Amino acid sequence: MTRQISSPSDYEPIYSQIWNQLKGFPKFLAEGAKNPPIVSGPAAAALISAGIGCFAMMVTHHLSDTSKDTEKLVWELGKWIPGSQSTSKLWGNIGSYTGKETMLLLGWLISWVFLSMIWRNKQIKSRTIFFWMFVLFIAATAMTWHPLFPYLPLS
Repeated sequence: MTRQISSPSDYEPIYSQIWNQLKGFPKFLAEGAKNPPIVSGPAAAALISAGIGCFAMMVTHHLSDTSKDTEKLVWELGKWIPGSQSTSKLWGNIGSYTGKETMLLLGWLISWVFLSMIWRNKQIKSRTIFFWMFVLFIAATAMTWHPLFPYLPLS
């Protein structure tokens, strides 16, 4: 009596079969671009500007903690965001956080435009891109930890 040998896909669990199908989707992404970019400046501008935006938000956060007048000014910057000031007791209001978000947005967009214009046709080393991106993200993250800034009041 002979034993019939089945294919390995018959023994694969259903999640492996689904994953193998998904790995081939979409094929044009796996094949790559026909005209790949030859400069990395625009990508560097996008990545580093995100870090600049986060850093700007945290600097604004600490500046707004220094005095009530500064916090009021920061809050004024963000009044365009819905929920900045709400009279509803149920929903409350976001407060000066909207101004901090506005500074993140301004820092990100302005630095993106500025860096894109400067680095439009330049090749930026990937080491430089990731160094500055991570330095800015780590600095912004460290600024959320108040023991690093004991001279600022914790309101």
